[in-house]
Amino acid sequence: MNEYSCFDMIGPVMVGPSSSHTAGAVRLGRFARAIAQELPQKVEFLLHGSFGETYKGHGTDLALLGGLLGMDTDDVRIRNSDQLAEESGLQYEFIATDLGEGYHANTARFVMTLADGSVKTVTGCSIGGGKVLITELDGFPVEIEGIYPTIVDTHLDQPGVIHKITGVLVNYQVNIAAMKVFRQERNSVAYMIIETDQDVPKQALLEIAAMEPVLEVKFVKPF
Repeated sequence: MNEYSCFDMIGPVMVGPSSSHTAGAVRLGRFARAIAQELPQKVEFLLHGSFGETYKGHGTDLALLGGLLGMDTDDVRIRNSDQLAEESGLQYEFIATDLGEGYHANTARFVMTLADGSVKTVTGCSIGGGKVLITELDGFPVEIEGIYPTIVDTHLDQPGVIHKITGVLVNYQVNIAAMKVFRQERNSVAYMIIETDQDVPKQALLEIAAMEPVLEVKFVKPF
């Protein structure tokens, strides 16, 4: 039988009004910021379904901005996150759109332009009670809940890569809670999502990043 905490029923500590449209939106923004590893120069928020229909009335716009600025769900500054974003120099636009069938009604896609001109995209949905699910990174389908410390690794799909990466974690006594690998086609680029039971030492991440098949490594703390 599944176990539930009181927070599954009443939601997280948050700035309201809605755990789905505000608290979940903040967490999506926090993850997008972790992937960008900086405050973007520009971001387009593509809002699908209910997010696109009610984002102003439910404060979803302020929540997404607040999360991108690094705020947590209970940060009262969320109410003024639009002003704070403008003061930081962030250019942003909210666009109600239809991403198509198969996307949750509370879905947001962040299209972020970074300081070096590169573009990162993060797509995720708020599934209720403040919980979220990241479903795409740069167009790749993934599944990230943000409950555990998470390594997001991009590598070339070659034999032995997974063994090498997990071997580094073994050497640093990092226990793997869950691991998933996603690829669009054989011998191309792949994403590996590794959830761990503890923070991963910086040196371990540097060793993984230095491997020849590895293209990029990011570490995301629970968000």
